[in-house]
Amino acid sequence: QRIASKSVLYGLLAIGAFILLLGCINFINLNTAQASKRSREIGVRKTMGSAGWQLKVQFLTETLLTTCLAGLAGLLLLPVFLSVFKDFVPPGLDLHSVDKFSVLLFLFLLVIIVALLAGLYPSFVLSSFEPVKALKAQAGTKPGSATTRKALTVAQFTVAQFFVIATIIVGRQISFSIDSDLGFQKNAIIKVELPRRSQNAAAQQLMRSLQPVSGIDLMSTGFFAPADEGAAFTNIAYQNGKTDITPNAQIRWADPNFLPLYGIRLVAGRNTLPSDSIREFLVNETFAHAIGFTNAADAVNKMLRWNGKDVPIAGVIKDFHDMSTKAGISPLVLGGSNGTTLHIRLKQGNWPTTLDAIKSAYNKQFPGEDFAYTFIDEMVANFYAAEQRTRALLQWATLFSILISCMGLFGLAVFSTNARTKEIGIRKILGATAASIVAKLSASFLLPVGIAFLIAAPLAWWAMHVWLQDYAYHIPIYWWIFPLCGLSMLIVAFTTLALQTIRAARQNPVKSLRTE
Repeated sequence: QRIASKSVLYGLLAIGAFILLLGCINFINLNTAQASKRSREIGVRKTMGSAGWQLKVQFLTETLLTTCLAGLAGLLLLPVFLSVFKDFVPPGLDLHSVDKFSVLLFLFLLVIIVALLAGLYPSFVLSSFEPVKALKAQAGTKPGSATTRKALTVAQFTVAQFFVIATIIVGRQISFSIDSDLGFQKNAIIKVELPRRSQNAAAQQLMRSLQPVSGIDLMSTGFFAPADEGAAFTNIAYQNGKTDITPNAQIRWADPNFLPLYGIRLVAGRNTLPSDSIREFLVNETFAHAIGFTNAADAVNKMLRWNGKDVPIAGVIKDFHDMSTKAGISPLVLGGSNGTTLHIRLKQGNWPTTLDAIKSAYNKQFPGEDFAYTFIDEMVANFYAAEQRTRALLQWATLFSILISCMGLFGLAVFSTNARTKEIGIRKILGATAASIVAKLSASFLLPVGIAFLIAAPLAWWAMHVWLQDYAYHIPIYWWIFPLCGLSMLIVAFTTLALQTIRAARQNPVKSLRTE
């Protein structure tokens, strides 16, 4: 049964928190923007004797009811979102999980907290209107409220642009890790783990039975693949005449076909000879340097102390990544010996037929045993499963944050253009073009988006710089990513605004001036 990792759950929790925060900002912005529409109601109520605290309670109650309805809608949509995020959570989570007291308590507290976050500021703003100004519909037009709305819009687009930049950099790093040259071939190669009780002779017999299969290019027996899901370290020493040098070395073993099968280059010496036990080693360049040889080729024919016996170095192989690119290349020794892991390189063609033939031969050799194989390229890609989930979470966070931010921006644009109907009509009568009016209406909204970029860019650079330090081999943070993201967000924001501002700019000015 799949168990969700804490990092993934914390990621989902963070996304949920950011989405709720953006939703609260939208509610605050739109509530305060439409304050003038409720100013007469507030003025009348204050004139009739309503106290400020009574108005605050009323507005908070309205917000609480809205939040409760939103929470109910969220519960109804829960099966849909659990299906969408099924790769991130353990199976078995469904609507029945909400029956637990702890979950119900969490949801209750969440509704209260969201209602307070979204409703407190608007309730204080609306209840502070002076009765005389409220009755004249002059309330809610103070410069301070507009400044607050712009500040909240900046916060929204800062979050959105941070996610956009982070998503691009994380995606490029994952692609770099998966697609970069690992120092060996990984495509069209499978490994088949033979039963543990099997002997080398059984593996050799299986290989002989597979020789007639036309879809097989090359086979080798041994231990791990060059880069594998596990790691095996060994105690090995080199005596340089003064002291024993004992690198923290990984060990592999395989027959001579291992190098050509995986395309691993031999840079000095020769390949190992066929053997049933380890009688000689190949070492990688990192190992040769670790035992003191500046020129890796000088390590050939030197003796290593291993398991109480001296084993010669037959050759030096080119460094390759023995684990993910998060780690550096380890010192590694490759012993010449057969093993019980079968490595098979497939020819291009009908792979299902070839795999069926391999399975048939396997079942004849090991009756009653389960046949399982792993494609090496898929295994390497799985090294970055956590990063893949992180990228997917960032993509969802980016989508939701942009969508919510644009919804809020559109709502403010609708309110602003409706409030400036007469101004737009007068400008058109005086000769202003639709394009100039659109530019005038959009400029005040695009400025917060630009400011948000100036805040998000350094924050995203710092966060991604810290994240990339987990990788021994990583991409540089290219400068062009930041202006590209900023420009893209400006285009998205302008497109959102244009949906409303173009319509307002094209209205008949006579009709606009007649509007009361």
